Amino acid sequence: MSDKDKEKDDAPSPEEMQKTLKELFGKIGSGFTMPFDQFEEDSKGGDADEVDELVEEVNVVDSIFDFDLKPRDVKAHLDRYVIRQDEAKKALSIAVCDHYNHAKQVRALENEHGEGADKMEYQKQNVIVVGPTGVGKTYLVKHIAEMIGVPFVKADATKFSETGYVGGDVDDLVRELVRKADGNVEMAEYGIVYIDEVDKLASQGGGNFGKDVSGRGVQTTLLKLMEETEVPVSNPMDMKGQMMSMMSGQRNGPPQKETINTRHILFIVSGAFSGLEKIVSKRVQSSQIGFQVGDQEKVLDSELFKNAETQDFIDYGFEAEFIGRLPVRVVCEKLEQGDFVNIMKNSEGSILRQYEREFDAYGINALFEDSAIEKVAELAEKENTGARALMTVLAKVLRDFKFELPGTSVSELRINSNLIDNKDEVLEKYRLEGLEVNLEKVQDEVNTFCREFNAKHGVKMDFSEDAVTTLADLSSLQGRSVLQICKTKFKDYQFGLKLIQGNSGQDVFQINKEAVEDADKFLSDLVVQSYDAVKKEKASPEDPS
Repeated sequence: MSDKDKEKDDAPSPEEMQKTLKELFGKIGSGFTMPFDQFEEDSKGGDADEVDELVEEVNVVDSIFDFDLKPRDVKAHLDRYVIRQDEAKKALSIAVCDHYNHAKQVRALENEHGEGADKMEYQKQNVIVVGPTGVGKTYLVKHIAEMIGVPFVKADATKFSETGYVGGDVDDLVRELVRKADGNVEMAEYGIVYIDEVDKLASQGGGNFGKDVSGRGVQTTLLKLMEETEVPVSNPMDMKGQMMSMMSGQRNGPPQKETINTRHILFIVSGAFSGLEKIVSKRVQSSQIGFQVGDQEKVLDSELFKNAETQDFIDYGFEAEFIGRLPVRVVCEKLEQGDFVNIMKNSEGSILRQYEREFDAYGINALFEDSAIEKVAELAEKENTGARALMTVLAKVLRDFKFELPGTSVSELRINSNLIDNKDEVLEKYRLEGLEVNLEKVQDEVNTFCREFNAKHGVKMDFSEDAVTTLADLSSLQGRSVLQICKTKFKDYQFGLKLIQGNSGQDVFQINKEAVEDADKFLSDLVVQSYDAVKKEKASPEDPS
């Protein structure tokens, strides 16, 4: 036998290869699972299934190219969720519609002539959104992506570093689109990437001579993504991902795409840009020498960020090329008291609906009156954190009510300005109300106990009216439900009652006030009485007739 033949004989079988790889991945990380069984099944055949999956993926991608929305349609959708920010909604709606209409036209050309992107001049309308925290920047982008039906990825810019350094890899944003698209690479190539806190990437001054891996370096990496580049589906630094890619490449059927093209991925970045106003202010003031002071103040107060120009962003610390890749500038305005009222009353995602659901889970109907909404809006404006302040204020105001009232007899909570201004007094009133037990509710719990007791032990109990009243008083005093009290007091009653039932044949047992006050004595007396009755019956003379 030749050495070559011997080497062939010594070569591991596919089963042995799979076993070895399983052990390898087990050592690399317990959180990783390799779908070897599925791989083995696919390698044996299944061509028809693969074709079906491919057709399904194509249909999903083609759904994007049914895009026929107009900017006003997108804005109308956003109006349902985000209050105010009309100019921002218009700018975003136009940018998104232009972007996906262009993608649709390119697709049509490719289907007809086999090429399209190279024949159409188009500058991507990547967007930069400027505005304070909590004004709805993320909400706007999220709902746009949901409306169009494309994958959407959000991340904070502060989590990333330049490729090759410790920290997140910016390319992973694009790979995350593939995961959101359930592995459909072509679908991911039409997704939306949203990067928040991008202002943190700005270089801080000109004295930094070291390698800037979290600011300027990330800007440079993002440049390629925002224009057009190919991103490997598997991270070259991730051995597990590379092995998964290698194994999937061995399958029968159509080859999987190995890279993601970013040509049609829309990039939207945002930030608060604290300090940019000083740069704009300085420029505007210098250009308005000779104007009235009142005119200057008007521009600086209400139109400051809207006057931001490319050079202002460069002076802030951004690369000119980076800002150039973000041609659409959107400014979100700071929210005021009236906006908070509008958000709570009219937004489909109103925080009030969340609180109503949370109280409803405890059987309490929470009613927000207009006076409370106005007061919450007033307090939220002072927090200066945008719409997020609504949660901060409501949590502080209603925390004690949510803790104290569940489990009491309170079934309705009226939330008004008086509750907010005099929280402790109102809470005490509701505490006392919670101790006033509803007799109808008590009777329902007693009936429930009787049904359960009879079903389990075959013995019927009937509580008198004074017994129900006594149970109600105990419930108020102890802060426990009537059902809990009954289960505790009469937990062993089945033994004594069955004994009495055997002696007397009695089917229904009357439970009165004395039984509730001293259950053991009451049952003991009943048992003694039943034995006395038996003794009397045995001792009585026979009927002479």
